[in-house]
Amino acid sequence: MPLVYVDANVLIAATRGMEPRAQRAFALLDNVSLRFAASDFLRLEVLPKAIYHRKSSEVTFYRDFFANAGVWAITEPRLVQTAMDLAQRFGLSAMDALHVAAAMSVHADVFVTDEASTKPIHRVTTLSISKL
Repeated sequence: MPLVYVDANVLIAATRGMEPRAQRAFALLDNVSLRFAASDFLRLEVLPKAIYHRKSSEVTFYRDFFANAGVWAITEPRLVQTAMDLAQRFGLSAMDALHVAAAMSVHADVFVTDEASTKPIHRVTTLSISKL
């Protein structure tokens, strides 16, 4: 089974209703032939705001995703150093670099993002990057 690390924007898209992005996100996340990886960085990016704004259905969705993530990246200094290297090499934002480093640390087969194809994350060559 392929191991997939999804960007925060994929999880957020899944909570936004019936628009095509949401449907694509749900199709990916509901695919039983995939395993999903997660990290504390991903959880930090999506869960606190949903809790703060009392978006209970989003909170439930995110918690279910994290409870079912089969593989977790370990947050450690080496991962942060890898993120620093990736950010410098590919011009990534801090969070994108942390997500890519986390995905690489668990040997994810693919990193799925909803970022536009012109964004720096699509410059990454050390991991397969796929557009939602």
